[in-house]
Amino acid sequence: MVKRQSNSQPTWTDVKEKLANLDRRGLLELIHNLYAAHKDNQSFLHARFGLGGDVLEPYKKTIDRWLWPDLFRQQDTSVSQAKQAISHYKKAVGDPGGLAELMVFYCEGPRGFVVMWAIRMRGILMHWCACSNRLLSSQPHCQRTTAFLRG
Repeated sequence: MVKRQSNSQPTWTDVKEKLANLDRRGLLELIHNLYAAHKDNQSFLHARFGLGGDVLEPYKKTIDRWLWPDLFRQQDTSVSQAKQAISHYKKAVGDPGGLAELMVFYCEGPRGFVVMWAIRMRGILMHWCACSNRLLSSQPHCQRTTAFLRG
């Protein structure tokens, strides 16, 4: 086999070669370390082996977080992060039913977010308009006309 140059990036072939040299205990230890290293790895393994309650839940939480941010905490949106959750589920399980459920959930997220904020903004705008009307009604007629014509 041809040895790769030392300055090139490792590939899956290089990793596979190293994995082939591990015994069962070494593989279990490696998987345990990956499991402990990151929550995404835990979600992947839980989904792959059907462990826990709803295997879709962590993926839905990720989609929800990125498509329905908490604006009061200055969270932003990210369509790519939300779509990435679907991609991760597909790689972990690939179940067409679960994939369809996540895709529908993905489509529902922004709609609910917009409706919720539209309702809130409508209430805020109605309040501002009522305050403006009260203020304008106390002003002389010429100032009320100018403000009315501007709006």
